[in-house]
Amino acid sequence: MGASPLLQAFRAHQRRSSADVSMPFLALLWIGGAAWLAYGIALGNIAMMVANSVGVLACTTAIAVSHYWRHGVAPEEA
Repeated sequence: MGASPLLQAFRAHQRRSSADVSMPFLALLWIGGAAWLAYGIALGNIAMMVANSVGVLACTTAIAVSHYWRHGVAPEEA
């Protein structure tokens, strides 16, 4: 998983729209990353904790940015 969801967040931010972003996929990706993070914590495996913390944080950022730009920005009135 890693930081790859950040690419989607960056693209949505550039376009000011996340209409083409699958929110259910991001949610499923977040759940999977959180499960692996919990497993790493249970094992006490630092490498798993760090890697999956980065992934969960990146996915959380992508979800937040996608939610923010979900319907795009209303045009400014002149």
